[in-house]
Amino acid sequence: MGNDPKQTSKVVAKWLEDNKVKVLEWPSQSPDLNPIRKCVGRTEKAGACKEADKPDSVPPALSGGMGQNSPNLLWETITNGPTTGSRKRPSEGNYEKEKDVCIQLFDQWSEADQVEFVEHLISRMCHYQHGHINSYLKPMLQRDFITALPAQGLDHIAENILSFLDSRSLCSAELVCKEWQRVISEGMLWKKLIERMVRTDPLWKGLSERHQWEKYLFKNRTTEVPPNSYYRSLYPKIIQDIETIEANWRCGRHNLQRIQCRSENSKGVYCLQYDDDKIISGLRDNSIKIWDKQSLECLKILTGHTGSVLCLQYDERVIVTGSSDSTVRVWDVNTGEVLNTLIHHNEAVLHLRFCNGLMVTCSKDRSIAVWDMASPTDISLRRVLVGHRAAVNVVDFDDKYIVSASGDRTIKVWSTSTCEFVRTLNGHKRGIACLQYRDRLVVSGSSDNTIRLWDIECGACLRVLEGHEELVRCIRFDNKRIVSGAYDGKIKVWDLQAALDPRAPASTLCLRTLVEHSGRVFRLQFDEFQIISSSHDDTILIWDFLNVSTNGQTEGRSPSRTYTYISR
Repeated sequence: MGNDPKQTSKVVAKWLEDNKVKVLEWPSQSPDLNPIRKCVGRTEKAGACKEADKPDSVPPALSGGMGQNSPNLLWETITNGPTTGSRKRPSEGNYEKEKDVCIQLFDQWSEADQVEFVEHLISRMCHYQHGHINSYLKPMLQRDFITALPAQGLDHIAENILSFLDSRSLCSAELVCKEWQRVISEGMLWKKLIERMVRTDPLWKGLSERHQWEKYLFKNRTTEVPPNSYYRSLYPKIIQDIETIEANWRCGRHNLQRIQCRSENSKGVYCLQYDDDKIISGLRDNSIKIWDKQSLECLKILTGHTGSVLCLQYDERVIVTGSSDSTVRVWDVNTGEVLNTLIHHNEAVLHLRFCNGLMVTCSKDRSIAVWDMASPTDISLRRVLVGHRAAVNVVDFDDKYIVSASGDRTIKVWSTSTCEFVRTLNGHKRGIACLQYRDRLVVSGSSDNTIRLWDIECGACLRVLEGHEELVRCIRFDNKRIVSGAYDGKIKVWDLQAALDPRAPASTLCLRTLVEHSGRVFRLQFDEFQIISSSHDDTILIWDFLNVSTNGQTEGRSPSRTYTYISR
């Protein structure tokens, strides 16, 4: 019979006539546009078929006798049957045979043909039939994989999937069924959630270190650890601690400790840096003092500079200091021994930074020096950057840019790799005393009493913060806050995220003003739990927002504070 459309049309028409099937017009498409229906012919589309005896079997067209068992032919045969607008013929005993033949043909088709055929069938059904099919399909499309995986010995996969949930979702998952609760419990997923937060969030990491959770975290299952219920109850306590710390920052609640650095020749603490164990400070009396952070005792005094120590930075090996004596000195952080002295600048070294084998220093002589640090004793000058028209007060850098600020009111950006000039940021109305640079953000403080936020890539000023009454001498920021210190003796805490939002009102940006220093604030550093600041008043103050006393709180210039005085 082949694929002759006329012959195919006759066979199908004969079967329709024998089975008394009424053929209706196709409602949605012109026959001329449908190649399959066009093959059937237009003469068989309408009217009742002639009476004839019902066949005992389906016609050859459906039994695989022609057209390579085409799904289009079977579809044409079915779609020319009764529609939802006419009454279906009752089953007359041939249904099972017809169904078997259809299934046999269906199984021989490709997946694409099967899908197309079923879509055509569904389009011919009524709304009630659609609902019935939906009810049948729904459970087939939904599987409880968390329950099914352990049954296949794949508990670790179920645990791994649930380990990506946040705390709210994990709570909900525990309530789904007993099996989900078992997977969460045996998989120690609350422990894993806390570990993930400690790895990725500095605040969680800091709390973990201070509360010594490490002995319960990052242990494998063979190590004896508390049950899952311990970590489940620990999580909300951590959240409560974090909320309390954030509230303390916003409300200015803190515990205050004071280190008196006064000596015969001391007239100010110009710079400092700290870690969990120590505070290292540079003083106007030419010395560097190292303090125990817990007891606040002075552990060591380093001497050698012949001028005030104006800047410093240290790591696990060395302390690098810059002085008004125009030199840079490198000290062993453990022994205090001088390892190297760099003589290059013609005037006071005002600031320095070092990281990953590179050091940048700046000076009152208006220049910036870029150094290669192969080792503490092997430091060589790579390049001198010139361009500022006044003293260069501060520098910062990363792998992409070196950023410098000067008394000439400008911030200049240089390429770290080539040391070539990139651009100038203009906006401050007076000299710039401090800045910090990280990612694309530069935050600067000036003697025009303002703080400016800059996008380093385009040079745009994103926000101007006003509030200090005198020169802004020091500034630091993290992901949440900017903390600034000024010659007015005040430390201000600003909302960084709000400051980056142009819609935020200026009046909402300053969260708190801390007033305890009686002199100019020279330098500060902070983390999630504390600010440590130094001043012209010869003191170092530790503002602790974690360990806040709840008894005997008094409201004053800086509310809710307690004091510890250490004089050395």
